[in-house]
Amino acid sequence: MSNRARSKTRLSRALGVALTPKAARILEKRPYAPGEHGRTKRKADSDYAVRLREKQRLRAQYGIREKQLRIAYNEAKRIDGQTGENLVELLEMRLDALVLRAGFARTIAQARQFVVHRHIVVDGKIVDRPSFRVKPGQHIGVKQRSEGTEPFQVAAAGGHVDVLPKTPGYLEVQIDKLEATLVRRPKRAEVPVTCDVQLVVEYYAAR
Repeated sequence: MSNRARSKTRLSRALGVALTPKAARILEKRPYAPGEHGRTKRKADSDYAVRLREKQRLRAQYGIREKQLRIAYNEAKRIDGQTGENLVELLEMRLDALVLRAGFARTIAQARQFVVHRHIVVDGKIVDRPSFRVKPGQHIGVKQRSEGTEPFQVAAAGGHVDVLPKTPGYLEVQIDKLEATLVRRPKRAEVPVTCDVQLVVEYYAAR
């Protein structure tokens, strides 16, 4: 296992959420924190520690920096509705997140790499910013010159279907054509992210 894969696995075990398909398999076998004291029962976490862990879980699942999450939180506060639900919905409309949900990539890191390396198009135009906010009605696809490369051939054949959650209702996907459309704004209940978003809101509200 590479250092990067090992790091993701350790982080997955520490946070109690699978960040990659490989981490999911290992978490099934070892559903406890890493390290020599991972199996032992720790003292109850403080309220701060519980909220911090939920915030870290959300960050890790989208693979974003603290500054990016804070910006999204501040925007979510300004929108009508519940801040926590708004936050997840905003994060879910990131281009890299939708590339993953559509099944074009196997992990959020791979999805981000595809975007940064200019393989992904939105409404026919190359977009190389993973944080790009996709709007309902916009189409996501793979650049024509990239469609024949091995990673996208695997994706088009449904190679990631067994390791990814079911395609959520806010996306229409034609995986064989490597095409997807965000048909509407995501709803928190549909987003395949493991996190108590209210605790994330409470974490930021206290700072």
